[in-house]
Amino acid sequence: MVQAAKLIGAGSALIALAGVGAGIGIVFGSLIQAASRNPLMAKQLVGYALLGFALTESIALFTLLVAFLILFG
Repeated sequence: MVQAAKLIGAGSALIALAGVGAGIGIVFGSLIQAASRNPLMAKQLVGYALLGFALTESIALFTLLVAFLILFG
């Protein structure tokens, strides 16, 4: 019974990964829009997009850590 609860908890913790995928898509979609509107700023915008990607991806890593803590903790 406890093992089933752990599996359900870890699975529901990983639902946040869908939001992370959408967030990364929004970040790079916005980069393409902004670079096409102002090509002179494209180099600076790539840095901002990579920062946004890293912050969004960190949520996925924290979620994975929580899932592992639920399963094996």
